[in-house]
This record gives sequence, C-alpha cells and structure tokens, in this order.
Amino acid sequence: MLPSTNFKIRNSKSEIRNEDEEAVEMILLPFRISCLEFRAFSHFVLRPLMSDITILVIEDDPAVRRGVVDVLEYAGYRTLEAADGHAGMELALKANYRLLLLDLVMPGPSGFDILQAIKRKRPGQAVIILSARGEENDRVRGLTTGADDYVVKPFSMKELLARVDAVLRRTCERAAPSDERPVPGGTADFKERVIRFDDGRKEELSEREADLLRYLIDSQGRIVSREEILRHLWGLDPDRTETRTIDMHVMHLRTKLGDKDQRLVATVRGKGYQFLTEAMP
Repeated sequence: MLPSTNFKIRNSKSEIRNEDEEAVEMILLPFRISCLEFRAFSHFVLRPLMSDITILVIEDDPAVRRGVVDVLEYAGYRTLEAADGHAGMELALKANYRLLLLDLVMPGPSGFDILQAIKRKRPGQAVIILSARGEENDRVRGLTTGADDYVVKPFSMKELLARVDAVLRRTCERAAPSDERPVPGGTADFKERVIRFDDGRKEELSEREADLLRYLIDSQGRIVSREEILRHLWGLDPDRTETRTIDMHVMHLRTKLGDKDQRLVATVRGKGYQFLTEAMP
C-alpha cells in the first residue's frame, strides 16, 4: 500500500510534475524505497499477481493520462489508453479490459456518451469516472448512468489505487462471463477447452489456443496486433518474443475451426488478426 502523500493528479499540464520518476520517488520517499527498487518489486511480485487485469484509461490531458497510467503500471496493472473520445469509444466497446477510468470532457464523444454506449453493449462493465466536474448533478448523472465510482480531480495516487482496488473487488462478485462462445457450426467451450460441432465432432484446444480464440472473439471484429496478443494476453515482451509463435497458434486454430479460407480468422497484413463477426451464427 502506498503511503499518504500530497502528490495529486489535477486537470492541467501545469499542475502535474513533468518528471514521472520524481513523482514516484515522492510517493515512495516515506518508505525509503528507490524508484528502481519499486519497479523491480512491481515487476517480480505485483505484476504476476495482477497480470491478467487490464485497465483502460480514457483521458485527453496527456500529463494526467501519463501520470495515471504510470502509477497503475507501477502497481502491477496492465493498461490501455486513449487520448480522445473517438479512440476512447473504439477501445471501450471492443478492447479486452477489466476496468475503465473515464474522463468526461474531451474532444469527440464525451465521457457520458461513452458510458451510455458501454452500458448498452457491455452491461456489467466496471467504470470509474475521473473528472474535474465535481458538481452534484454531474456526480449523480455519472453514477445513475452506470459508473461504479466518481473521483473528482485533484486526487491523490493513494486514493485512486484504493478506489481501483475497491471497484475490482466489488465487480469480481458479479456474474462471471459465459465460458462458451458460438462459432460457425458449433460452440467453443473454454472451460473444457474444446470446440463441439453440431455434427458431433470435437476439437481439443491447448490452453494458449483457447485463450487466443476467446480473445479474438471478444474483440468483436477489432483488429488485434501480434504485439497486443503477446503483451496483454500472454504477458510476454514483444521485443523479446518471436511473433511466429502467434502465427503457428493461429494456423492451428484455423485447422480446428475448419477455416482453411480464412473467412473466420483473417490476417490483416501489417496489422494483425481479426475475427470476422459477420461469419458468426
């Protein structure tokens, strides 16, 4: 747990420290732990415990966004980020993540627009609003629209991490997503790691094949890069891992799905892979 500190995220570049390392050292100073030591602790202890938790941050102020993302990553979470409402809407509806930290005022669709779209298409998605708009009407609107929490800027990093932890603990108690997904001609059972076809055939899946197939299906037509698969799905460093590993798993999946013409799992040259939702039943 991080100690109490005056380090706060505010709503303009001029009010946040320019040096991320200095900010983290401020947080850790009472513990007499260096930034380098904390990074090592985060990498070897915290990250393995939280490696399956991805948090999406939608915030148009680059300094605020960088500060939030850095603290989340130091704490062991994985992150995705968007700098405006257009990119935010795309990721919010199609990316794979456990928690969304959402600003309200930004170019393009507002935070309220994104929140409403999420609640229509991804009911149960955990959301924390981060906003300088602290009026009662805004807080009530955010919470009644479906946000799990509403944090008013400025806020301390200790408070933010505490609220993130609380929302994640609460949302873990919600109904778990289905372990099955429909595929053309059958059903993929991810609990048993098997594809059951309507004609009675079965195809066993390895753990990585099952994880990859679920990730592609849940991306709902979004192009998923090889780097994203390595980093966010398998927890590997893309710079130190041969991407042909992914190509081989995709080839095996296509064989088991009977997708020899790539009408289901398509390769998008130079970008990655796409699960074609129009091919779904």
